[in-house]
Amino acid sequence: MPKVIIIRSLLLFVLAALAEIGGAWLIWQGWREHRGLWWIAAGVIALGAYGFVACLQPDANFGRILAAYGGVFVAGSLAWGMVVDGFRPDRWDLIGAGICLLGVAVIMYAPRSAAG
Repeated sequence: MPKVIIIRSLLLFVLAALAEIGGAWLIWQGWREHRGLWWIAAGVIALGAYGFVACLQPDANFGRILAAYGGVFVAGSLAWGMVVDGFRPDRWDLIGAGICLLGVAVIMYAPRSAAG
């Protein structure tokens, strides 16, 4: 797989994570932290944007994209918590996130034959 396609795919995964995790966080803030319906509405819009970003991945297999994105979601959620909420992951969180990202690499970027 050409490097430019891998870089594009990785950037799309990051954008998808920002949209999905950010959308869920906005809804959380609107509901759990009583910030109001505008926060919830912004979260719903962000979650919808996530769905469209996933469609831009170069691979045509929905199941593969969503399976790989699961690993990005795990690592991205920990990163979001660190940056936005001051969460401090322990070594097990970091090891788990690393395993998930390794899974992303295997699922998305391992060499495949034409037969799959």
